[in-house]
Amino acid sequence: MSIEHVAIWVHDLERMRSFYETYFGATANSRYMNTQKKFASYFLSFPHGGPRLEIMQMPGIREAPKDGPSQWMGYAHVACSVGSETAVDTLTNQLRTDGYTIVDGPRRTGDGYYESVVLDPEQNRIEVTI
Repeated sequence: MSIEHVAIWVHDLERMRSFYETYFGATANSRYMNTQKKFASYFLSFPHGGPRLEIMQMPGIREAPKDGPSQWMGYAHVACSVGSETAVDTLTNQLRTDGYTIVDGPRRTGDGYYESVVLDPEQNRIEVTI
């Protein structure tokens, strides 16, 4: 068994697509649109394979409680491997410079990961790791 994709609801589909393309090297498929349901989505693939990320938008989806660095029950984060400690540092610094919230790190965790935790444009947590 393997995870094929993970999906998240978003407010601004194009902004989120651009964020993942710009900072994580994602490639989006053609925008899918179901006009009857007013549903739109992209599947984002990443340079080194692995599961895809589906970003989805549709009216009427209830807002989850999000408070920046606060955490809630359910899915906690998506972890993106960037290949090295230097790459973690570089991407984290670029995201900070570009105005994104850095929740933690870069740092070495108690279980040996080297990571930072950043918030995407819609306050979803992303672990940037080796």
